[in-house]
Amino acid sequence: MRALELKIPPPIVMALMALAMYGIAWAFPQWRLPLPISIRAGLAGLWGVAGVLIAALGVLAFRRHRTTLNPLQPDNSSQIVTTGIFAHSRNPMYLGMVFCLTGWSMWLAHPLAMPGVLLAILWLHFLQIKPEERILLHKFGEPYAEYLRRVRCWC
Repeated sequence: MRALELKIPPPIVMALMALAMYGIAWAFPQWRLPLPISIRAGLAGLWGVAGVLIAALGVLAFRRHRTTLNPLQPDNSSQIVTTGIFAHSRNPMYLGMVFCLTGWSMWLAHPLAMPGVLLAILWLHFLQIKPEERILLHKFGEPYAEYLRRVRCWC
């Protein structure tokens, strides 16, 4: 598993999972939940908009602090961002992506596609977030350790 750590950019992971979820829904259309399109669109829209806003706040905070946005090279971080949305979640950009993927699952309304969100969360947590935290803890030491204790990983 360590061979996959920090290898695939999280947006690519999310896109591949979204495609897999669509493929499952397409392959088994008879299992789609009979929800009206207005409900599906409303739920998908709410989750999607929330996800984009959460992720955008994370991106803006990183830009404001002039630190790297490259998730494959956390060792290039110039500082720890702990203000704004990062005072509430250590990973708002990943949280936003998961919200968008959840919105996609609501749009698909297919019970076999919905576990794709859980698989994406597991991928992000173990192959992206944990390695990032290991690297940042080594780089920034106690200030980062205190941040880890104070702020939740996801929300």
